[in-house]
Amino acid sequence: MSDPTTSSNLIFGRHPVVEAIEGGQTIEKVLLQQGTRGELEKTLRHLCKAKGIPLQYVPKEKLDYLVKGGNHQGLAALITPIPYQDLDQLLASLPAKGESALLILLDGVTDVRNFGAIARSAEICGAHALVIPQQGGAAINADAIKTSAGALTRIPVCRESSILTAIDLIKSYDIQILASSLENSQLIYEIDLKKPTAIILGSEGKGIQPPLLRAADQRIRIPQVGETESFNVSVAAGIMLYEAVRQRSL
Repeated sequence: MSDPTTSSNLIFGRHPVVEAIEGGQTIEKVLLQQGTRGELEKTLRHLCKAKGIPLQYVPKEKLDYLVKGGNHQGLAALITPIPYQDLDQLLASLPAKGESALLILLDGVTDVRNFGAIARSAEICGAHALVIPQQGGAAINADAIKTSAGALTRIPVCRESSILTAIDLIKSYDIQILASSLENSQLIYEIDLKKPTAIILGSEGKGIQPPLLRAADQRIRIPQVGETESFNVSVAAGIMLYEAVRQRSL
């Protein structure tokens, strides 16, 4: 009989969740019932902060729905099927390999299929990592892996406290930061992508947040002639990544 406190990507119950966090399980986020107080809530806040795991306070009804009749005790955790990589260690390893960094930073890309498609293009084009924030991004689940054609199991994914924090770290390695934007931008093929490069992509609805645009070294865009406002974010990612591959293969 299967363990009633687990499913393919869900752990629930107080002891199983706490043990999973303390044991180093790769966790997407922890869901704690709204109104929970006392030692449990305090322990979870400290553990999640120390491990860089998002902690969300949710209604009991959401937990009831997720566990489908199980005894969740007001607590559940979603497990990611892939391990997250340390961005600082990854960047530090590239010079010894003689490789020019190529990173994709995702700001507010919440659609699982777009996320998976971006991962697929990134892996094919030789990107070294996808960088995502702790909050406000698409879940890495079975659908994302399927859409990526398995690329998410092959390309490093780095989860940072925020994309702005990631940018500060990336800049310390002398990597240029490019932001995909239709306003005040330069055409993608006019940028030297042979240099170590990180490209920020924003959400379909809101685009890239203003603080991230200000932090970028250059804004870039893809040429377009039709009347539709912009490319789908996963299509834009593929085009930009291909331009990087094209330049680097010359």
